[in-house]
Amino acid sequence: MVGYVTVGTNDFARAVAFYDALFAAVGVDRLWAHGQMAAWARTRQDTAFCVTAPHDGAAATVGNGGMVAIRLTDRAAVQAMHAKALELGGTDEGPPGPRGSHGFYGAYFRDLDGNKLNAHVPAG
Repeated sequence: MVGYVTVGTNDFARAVAFYDALFAAVGVDRLWAHGQMAAWARTRQDTAFCVTAPHDGAAATVGNGGMVAIRLTDRAAVQAMHAKALELGGTDEGPPGPRGSHGFYGAYFRDLDGNKLNAHVPAG
């Protein structure tokens, strides 16, 4: 249903380096980069995560209440992504652990531009 999600950046090269290392920690490579936009996913058929400098030239800002959730294969991958985000200079928004009562396991962090992300293994 969702083709791709995009977050903004004010420093494209720094953001690409952050996401290259972050996604590499869970075995995902960059699909492509063109101009001031880049995308990561396991395959071109999967939902992609993209980063871009705003097309209108204005500063990128984060949305209050906005978050991108990245589904991973297991708890170890969630832990690895959260740890890598912090190692790369991201900030902790909630350590890896179970959430709720139905088996959801997640971790929360912000990237270098303040965009909020969640790494998780879905319930069930």
